[in-house]
Amino acid sequence: QIWQANSYGRYHHPLDTRDLPLDPQFSGYGRTATNADGNYWFATIKPGAVPFDPNHMQAPHICVAVFGRGLLNHLSTRIYFADEPANSDDPILLHVAAERRATLLATREDTADAVCYRFDIILQGPGETAFFSASERSR
Repeated sequence: QIWQANSYGRYHHPLDTRDLPLDPQFSGYGRTATNADGNYWFATIKPGAVPFDPNHMQAPHICVAVFGRGLLNHLSTRIYFADEPANSDDPILLHVAAERRATLLATREDTADAVCYRFDIILQGPGETAFFSASERSR
């Protein structure tokens, strides 16, 4: 499942009371299953930057929770956009070891009909996606 801010960086949530536009047609949430090959997809918008604290912004990102048979707890990660300049200053992304950051970057793959980003989630082994602990998920 995913959740994210809208293109202005505002969450569709009662606790986000910032004076930014809110699209009532955009929930900022989605859930999907994988197919027999383990593939999934979401159709959404690119989110805007959101505050980390009063002095720092977070790069546009999508929060992800992975649920699966055999997982006692869901796994949490984020999707960042590889072509996003703000990644270099994102306080959460900078917290991830440099050699693991690439596992959080979706790569742009445009089609004839749309702008698409590919984000493979690897649960274990070489190239394993960086996942966050409960304390890291709270931001």
